[in-house]
Amino acid sequence: MNLKTYLFFIFLVSFAFAKAQDQKTYKPHTIAFYNVENLFDAENDPITFDDDRTPEGKDHWTEAIYADKIQKMARVISEIGQDITKNAPAIIGLAEIENRKTVEALANDPQLLDKEYGIAHFDSPDRRGIDVALMYQKALFTPIHISKHELIIYDNDDAKKRKYTRDQLLVSGVLDGDMIHVIVNHWPSRSGGEARSRKQRMAAAALNKKIIDSLQSNDPYAKIITMGDLNDDPTSPSVKKVLKAKGDRDKVKDKMIYNPMESMFKKGIGTLAYRDGWNLFDQILITEPLLHKDYSSYRYFKAGIFNKNYLNTPKGRYKGYPYRSFANGGYTGGYSDHYPVYVILIKEVVENE
Repeated sequence: MNLKTYLFFIFLVSFAFAKAQDQKTYKPHTIAFYNVENLFDAENDPITFDDDRTPEGKDHWTEAIYADKIQKMARVISEIGQDITKNAPAIIGLAEIENRKTVEALANDPQLLDKEYGIAHFDSPDRRGIDVALMYQKALFTPIHISKHELIIYDNDDAKKRKYTRDQLLVSGVLDGDMIHVIVNHWPSRSGGEARSRKQRMAAAALNKKIIDSLQSNDPYAKIITMGDLNDDPTSPSVKKVLKAKGDRDKVKDKMIYNPMESMFKKGIGTLAYRDGWNLFDQILITEPLLHKDYSSYRYFKAGIFNKNYLNTPKGRYKGYPYRSFANGGYTGGYSDHYPVYVILIKEVVENE
């Protein structure tokens, strides 16, 4: 080995050693959202329109079917982000749950029981009786404030007739030393057509923006995560014009909102399929402080759609679409008509911790 080769070898060894010394370790946590597609119990609630999802109803929704649905939802939740964090989500928002009982059944499923999930939930005025909720691992997240925010909208054909829909759920708490605010949404559907129903989702976005603005007025550096089934895509007016969410993180300034789902949508990736096309209604958006490269607190690392093969319809006309649990008048044994979405937050591990 000549001198030149030897010196180059020494340089490579020194560089590799320096890189090894510079390696850092991070704590990752998954923050997720899942529309669990009409997770109803089998009991008839006389106050809500849940008659179809009862043993005597047209869906023939039995205790056995309900138990199978719970087991399947628990399996999915247990696996979201697991490849990165080696854990189920620290926090997960849920849509289309009937009541607190259904969320408790999820939390108590053997696949999730050891995570000791706490629950944040309020009954909403939705006429179908479906709500949003939040599950959080008590060992990782401590709620400080929980509130619901009512969305007041009216029928397109009758300006005096109110449409009862889901509240927006705000949970503020501490995630391993960091104050985090999470808003769970399920905005009005596209029933009657996208254009005809757009005004209602614009109103939902305005309410969401009002909540975010209020949090930021109290703390300009508030770390806010707003998530949910928005029934709109990342490029829809409700998201782009009302929330003013940016798909390019380099353009996100103070008090602005970053939408990591926008780039996925522009690549043709979605969370639900309709009429041979994909939509990305299920989104998680974050405020600018979560983009800071401050490794002493939690920051955004990556986002994703949890779409493992078993969540896809295995055969038939809708092969490859989300494997919904109910279709053609009967229980399919599937999961949901939506894929879950998630973000990974990371924080540097300090050696003396």
